[in-house]
Amino acid sequence: MDTLFSFNNNEPVNQQIYRLLRKDIVECVIPPGKLLSEKETATRFEVSRQPVREAFIKLAEAGLVQILPQRGTFVMRISAKRVADARFIRQALECSIVRRAASERTDEQVMLLEHNLHRQELAAQNRQIGEFFNLDDDFHQLLTEIADCALAWDIIESIKATMDRVRFLSLGKVSPPQSLITQHYQIFNAIRDQDPDAAERAIREHLQELIYTITPIAQQNSDWFEDK
Repeated sequence: MDTLFSFNNNEPVNQQIYRLLRKDIVECVIPPGKLLSEKETATRFEVSRQPVREAFIKLAEAGLVQILPQRGTFVMRISAKRVADARFIRQALECSIVRRAASERTDEQVMLLEHNLHRQELAAQNRQIGEFFNLDDDFHQLLTEIADCALAWDIIESIKATMDRVRFLSLGKVSPPQSLITQHYQIFNAIRDQDPDAAERAIREHLQELIYTITPIAQQNSDWFEDK
């Protein structure tokens, strides 16, 4: 992990630490079950313990860590039930989002989506998994902006942290980027063609991908998942 950080002055330090730790947890750089030391984290980021403590609380709210009094803060193992619940909620939201996006999109917004897809293809070709992962998120966030409902993305962001760990782990043989790009193009084509029904079908199929990937991912990483 990186040891030097340059925090910007436009956002509270605790929020920046939260995002950096969230990324490390999602990418399993900090694996499930690991004890997170408040003191060591403060040393890592060269800050006091207060913003670290606040970042830990936010991670707990996202379902990524568990704070146990007198014992410490532990990275939570992945809960298949929590992943399934988050996917269910996200699907309900995004089905409505893409229907509105298909009805209200502008030509400029279509171009933005297409540009994002081209960048996804480039990242996949260069095997830049982290970059592809971020562009995937950007694609879905763009959908909420086209639908003029930025709040929807805030809600999705708040529930998808556990989903993200499974998504990241699946970006190999289980669910390679190219298959996801194909699904993204199906969503894009429906929005470009202003076909809400096709857009909903495409996003529903895309988000159901997680149903089929979580079992093999859990089998490959059994120590990282909660017992049923």
